[in-house]
Amino acid sequence: MIILLLSFLLYQLLMLVLSPILVLALLVRSRKQVAYRQRIGERLGWLGNQQHGGIILHAASVGEVMAIKPIVEGLLKQYPELPLTVTTFTPTGSAQVTKQFGDRVQHCYIPLDNIVSVNLFLSTLKPRLLILMETELWPQLIHSTFKRNIPLLLINARLSQKSLASYQKLRWLISPALNKFHRILAQSDENRDRFISLGAAPERVSHSGNLKYDIRLTEALETKVETLRQLPIANHRVVVAGSTHQGEEALIIKAFIDVKELYPDLLLVLVPRHPERFDKVQDLCQQHGLAVARRSANDAISEQTDVWLVDTLGELLAFYGIADICIVAGSFFEVGGHNPLEPALFAKPIVVGPNMANFNDVCEQLMRAEGMIQVGAEQSAQQLQQHLQHELQHLLGARDEAKALGQNAAALLAKNQGAAQRTQTEIEQLLN
Repeated sequence: MIILLLSFLLYQLLMLVLSPILVLALLVRSRKQVAYRQRIGERLGWLGNQQHGGIILHAASVGEVMAIKPIVEGLLKQYPELPLTVTTFTPTGSAQVTKQFGDRVQHCYIPLDNIVSVNLFLSTLKPRLLILMETELWPQLIHSTFKRNIPLLLINARLSQKSLASYQKLRWLISPALNKFHRILAQSDENRDRFISLGAAPERVSHSGNLKYDIRLTEALETKVETLRQLPIANHRVVVAGSTHQGEEALIIKAFIDVKELYPDLLLVLVPRHPERFDKVQDLCQQHGLAVARRSANDAISEQTDVWLVDTLGELLAFYGIADICIVAGSFFEVGGHNPLEPALFAKPIVVGPNMANFNDVCEQLMRAEGMIQVGAEQSAQQLQQHLQHELQHLLGARDEAKALGQNAAALLAKNQGAAQRTQTEIEQLLN
């Protein structure tokens, strides 16, 4: 017990020392993305005037913000008298909160995990409940919340095998944090077992399902998709590559160029994950001799257009709706992939790269249901490119097979929905 206490004191001291360095790192990053230097006070726990006595829900970035939509809508409906504060870590996540919820929620950045910033944050908001998501385990925030007798809930909890191995080295810090949660709602039985192996009390951890299955075709989304369909893309077959990262665009572009020789009507829709890379991706396309139209500039799409660069935020889901084939990126190198269920909402054929560590259980289910194609494993970039080229070429030529692939994915999505309602029930129990 004394060793654990001393270890946590060491962590507290380390985070105090590191905080100025972390702020400096944000300022350095702001040279490429100016939003990282804005609202620095929030990073330090200084929020100004905010309503207090409500619920804090933390979703680190864009994907998590989109996944919590049914939870937020449910809370706003059921507890209109409680202020709901949605926190993020990234500026893109912040922009998505504003876009998705407007002024119906309060919003700020999560503070750096030092004792001063965290306690200032909690003293301002005085929450009745703190909800963290997935693998957002901030020891100081968890400890300070627990000491104030504020219930803690971890929702949509996931822990990849790689993360488990890393956290095992910090078991002295992570295990006590896990046991300060009133409940941990894991995405799957596999994730539940990993949290328990890391030291979480078994009776506090349950399998509630994956919130990312609970995406639905809203009226607004259907309208957005229909608007895109009205643009002059009818003469194109469309491949959408969503949430691409450094290195992936080059691989995808080369595969696209080879396939386009057989299918001249092919249009590549590129949606880079990070806004600061939009210009670089355009330059890369032009270096390969491709004609680029930018979404933000409302550039016209013509028969001569090769690439439609989506340099806007929060539109990827709608673009999946107009695709013939969807490539879910972040999966060709070390990122670990992004949500393959988004194209399934539209019954689209899905292609991913070899590294889907962030969505292992979802991918296994999609593969078993014959609802997804995974490209390669342990291959070089050139081999991945050739394999991707082969799969795109095959799906474009085998339309019935591509259609069946999308329908299988959509059926799996429908079968596994319900995590939002189970999560809502746990929240109600903690509040009441």
